[in-house]
Amino acid sequence: MSSAPNVTCATSDGLAWLASAGTYPRSTLALWEERPDAPVVLPCGTVFDVVSAPAIFGRRMLDRLWDEGPGSGPVAVFRGRTLLFAAPGTAQRLPSLLAWEEWGSHRAEAVPPLLCHGTGDAVTVPALTSTDAPGTSRWLVAPDTRHPWLPGPEVVLWAAVRAARAAVRISIFPRADQDAKVYDVSRRR
Repeated sequence: MSSAPNVTCATSDGLAWLASAGTYPRSTLALWEERPDAPVVLPCGTVFDVVSAPAIFGRRMLDRLWDEGPGSGPVAVFRGRTLLFAAPGTAQRLPSLLAWEEWGSHRAEAVPPLLCHGTGDAVTVPALTSTDAPGTSRWLVAPDTRHPWLPGPEVVLWAAVRAARAAVRISIFPRADQDAKVYDVSRRR
């Protein structure tokens, strides 16, 4: 069983990868050099897409990816949401996969809506330096390479379904009637 790496600070290669999503990568890098405590808005769709989940559910997805799956690329927490950086095209494909799984048709908050940010969208990424204070924006898995592995829509769907199943056990069988007679059929001849 593995767990998410403890990479909370982006490396220079990771910063170069993040900055490459912007229109002016060198300006973004210069801004980060001057103000490492400032969050930055970056466009989605070419370098990465982002799947945003409520913080606790997103953490459950991340745990599934690292404990039972292939791991993840960069992951951040921003304003009460977990931002899972995904392969470009994920935001376009994931909603139809979620619909096929009948996502959200089950009861309760164990199956929350996932927000998909792709081409035409932008997200705010946390500052490069962050505190561990509750409620602050921070990297859970900071970018550390120029070519991070990013999960595609099928992997994100897998993690979401696993996280939802772990959060609530949904039975396909109705509850047993307490007054019903129970017969032991194991002794049939």
